[in-house]
Amino acid sequence: MPSKKSKRRKKSRFARWRAKIRLPSFLTLFKWGVMAALGFVIVSIFWVVALRFVPAPGTTLMVMRSWSGEEISREWVRLEDISPELVRAVIAAEDTKFCTHRGFDVEQIRKALDDAAEGKRLRGASTISQQTAKNVFLWPGRGFVRKGLEAWYTLLIETFWPKSRIMEMYLNVAEWGDGYFGAEAAAHGRFGRDAAALSPYQASLLAAVLPNPHDWRADNPGPYVRKRAGTLQARMRVVARDGLADCVLAK
Repeated sequence: MPSKKSKRRKKSRFARWRAKIRLPSFLTLFKWGVMAALGFVIVSIFWVVALRFVPAPGTTLMVMRSWSGEEISREWVRLEDISPELVRAVIAAEDTKFCTHRGFDVEQIRKALDDAAEGKRLRGASTISQQTAKNVFLWPGRGFVRKGLEAWYTLLIETFWPKSRIMEMYLNVAEWGDGYFGAEAAAHGRFGRDAAALSPYQASLLAAVLPNPHDWRADNPGPYVRKRAGTLQARMRVVARDGLADCVLAK
């Protein structure tokens, strides 16, 4: 059996070893956390401001699709080179309050929460601004962290970008299936024409498939997509009549 002296020697060595390892204090950890948070805020603001003036280099979803074997087709175009009909169509399909909200549709969020509380099927409540923030800066999926970052970037782009820039970015990064990203690639791939030359019906078809671009096709639409596109054409006329796209299209 080890002697008492041996035990004391081991304890002494352990005490010296423990004294050499200085674990960070709570205050130190707090300082590191504050510095990391401040660094994130500065970098994210810088990136958002930079993207107000330059095209987005790509998105996480594009990388994911490329890794899965899809051939990515994308060509950045200015908003002026995209048909106004497509602007009206996506507003009619995705976010009729785009020009009046500041990034979040509070009424739709409240309805979605009420439905969730009642056990009903979850409804989408994301605005075009939120979708743009997610597509440009984040990754697909759910979770509190991702949704929190989405809210942060939505606030930033609504602060530093005009509505026309948000729409321009959205239309240049949206996915339309088969590796087509952005309005120009989708217009060429689906209809063999420039995005600027899209007809109201073609624009409505592209907007109709946005929720599910892999299963729904704009160039060979099934009955559901055709019906949805017809409904969107009627809503596009309302968008034009009521000026719901004026924050983007008004000269």
